[in-house]
Amino acid sequence: MANDLITYAEAVRRKQRPMRPEDVPGLVQLPLWPEPVRAVPNGFLRSALFGAIRKGARAYLDREEIPAQGGIIIRYTGARLDQGDLDLWVSVLHAVRSQGLGSQCRVTSYFLLKLMGKTDTGKNRATLHERITRLRANAVEVRQGRCYYIGGLIRCAAKDEETQEWVIELDEKLRQLFAADQFTQVEWAVRRALSGKPLAQWLHGFYASHAKPYPIHIDTLLRLAGSLDSSPSSGRQTLRKALEAVAEASETHGEGFAYAIRNNLTYIKKMGSGSQRRHLAKVRVAK
Repeated sequence: MANDLITYAEAVRRKQRPMRPEDVPGLVQLPLWPEPVRAVPNGFLRSALFGAIRKGARAYLDREEIPAQGGIIIRYTGARLDQGDLDLWVSVLHAVRSQGLGSQCRVTSYFLLKLMGKTDTGKNRATLHERITRLRANAVEVRQGRCYYIGGLIRCAAKDEETQEWVIELDEKLRQLFAADQFTQVEWAVRRALSGKPLAQWLHGFYASHAKPYPIHIDTLLRLAGSLDSSPSSGRQTLRKALEAVAEASETHGEGFAYAIRNNLTYIKKMGSGSQRRHLAKVRVAK
């Protein structure tokens, strides 16, 4: 059974070999991406599902269509999600990727907060609990490529208040969103460097999902990011600052990222990931 899976650390404590994914017949497993990155479905990076919104009161949406790039359709029911919610969700994915979707992912609050780059404090534990609740109390309809997923981002969760151990389960059908060409490996160090800058984090993820970015109008970018800034001039100034933050964080961590804004169009030049460069090479060969 998938629920019999144990973590490597637990196996060492018990002095036995941890169960491997291949030991469980029919186990639905995520791609095994490397430690320095986090995998995110492209539809989530190219839409306002996890918006670039600030702290404060959140609107509740009822099957509302979310702004998304062409070819992606997302309807959402629940309290609006932000970039901090995305940090938590991809951290849960990161923890469960070696076990299997549908299995019981057993992690402590300390471990989840550490994965997210946060300290283990009472305030952060309370925020963690709030975010897990929000990710459970929603319904998402996503059409991405050939895939149409309808369900929650977290199937269920339970916590031992004394030990602070969480048991979290994800729906096996989420695997469809991680087809070979439907998700992006986001450099976690760069994203963490942009913590507290939601628009910069959104822009980093959005452009990470494009092998060869094309010019996009400033207003379109802000709409896709879910910006709530009602002032066009203020929004554009915020966008420029966010792009500058992405450029600085990328340079610090060895990623190529340069931008220019001309006639309200945003131009990006970046060094794609290894998989993206291979994709572009195949396209050139095909031509």
